[in-house]
Amino acid sequence: MNSRLLHEAEGQKTFVLVFDTGNEVMTHLMAFARDHHLAGSRFTAIGAFEEATLGYFDWNKKDYKKIAVTEQVEVVSLIGDITQDELGEQRIHAHAVLGKSDGSALAGHLLEGHVRPTLELMLVEVPEHLHRHYDVETGLALIEV
Repeated sequence: MNSRLLHEAEGQKTFVLVFDTGNEVMTHLMAFARDHHLAGSRFTAIGAFEEATLGYFDWNKKDYKKIAVTEQVEVVSLIGDITQDELGEQRIHAHAVLGKSDGSALAGHLLEGHVRPTLELMLVEVPEHLHRHYDVETGLALIEV
């Protein structure tokens, strides 16, 4: 993965991250977030995966049902945010829509995605950091407003 700071003004930074074949997106994005101390970011991306794992949140189980994607797909849309949890650790929340060769689509929470041939991600970090707290009722870490 290669990255570059494109713009910085008044505490806001804009980065471009270009992932290479074989890169696992969530692992590399988390490393980038930690290295740059990101905690108030939003991102969008397009590209393609050779395989991925999506998640669908099962309200009754309070856990994600894993959806394996074992074929080449287009990343039609990947959007998300990076925040901090109660311990100050980075948290990534990402959703993806993946297009199959027949034109159908799969969607859900992105748990894992292996790039082929590339993924282009635009990330904006704002000066104000966002924090998440664990919500007992939902079983999720929710953004504090």
